[in-house]
Amino acid sequence: MFGRVDQGRRRGRALLAWIGLLLFVVSFAWLQRLSPILGPQVDIRAPATDGPFALVVLDPGHGGQDSGTMKAGMLEKELAIDVAHRVERLLQLQGVATLLTRTGDTYISLADRAAVANAQRNCVFISIHFDDAARPAATGVETYYAAHQISNSTRAASWLPFLQRTSMESANVESQSLACLIQEALVTRTQAVNRGTTPQQFFVIANVCHPAVLVEGGFLTNADEMNKLATGDYREQIAAAISDGLMRYREVLQQQRTPLAVNLPGGE
Repeated sequence: MFGRVDQGRRRGRALLAWIGLLLFVVSFAWLQRLSPILGPQVDIRAPATDGPFALVVLDPGHGGQDSGTMKAGMLEKELAIDVAHRVERLLQLQGVATLLTRTGDTYISLADRAAVANAQRNCVFISIHFDDAARPAATGVETYYAAHQISNSTRAASWLPFLQRTSMESANVESQSLACLIQEALVTRTQAVNRGTTPQQFFVIANVCHPAVLVEGGFLTNADEMNKLATGDYREQIAAAISDGLMRYREVLQQQRTPLAVNLPGGE
């Protein structure tokens, strides 16, 4: 008899423990939704406007002690911030609010870059980079998107290993569409080799809960491409292409409540 009572008490304590854990997870998730993730202190450069998204977060790759690719005195981190400022200017001329993850030559961790975007309620995220390759003949532009990203409803629970497996969306149509439109504009503006769009789980885009892409604007290891990137006119064309793709994406969202995936012919 006493054995049955003890067994019932143990079961009751186990049940209460599971209920307590469930309440803790729900409470933590609710607090995360109410409180934005803290990240680097940055200022919005223009007032948010009405539209499908209120803000464009521009992420110049690398910075500080992280120079990125270096070739013949040209630094990826410097090209990235230059192009980001050009995109910022072009978007502001069209009344679109912008925010940069870094405004100068400072190091920002990948987690903090993603946190800047996740702290916003309604934005898109563009990470700007330049490529390198062991083969000097490698050339062209490419835009990446994450096949799976964290979402607003699941990022609060992603710290629990047994919940992390369910924290990814089944598809990422929004980011894929944004990547395709930017890639199309890049090829049109620069006439560079079209390397297409590629799904890739880069941390800085996979851990953003808004539409997010990573742009590779050319190869510093290709002599011809490096010479082009050394000119302000060519970097302006890259910036204009990113702006064009973003505005086209905005138009698609305005015309349709849900974005459609855009298919591009395969790059070389």
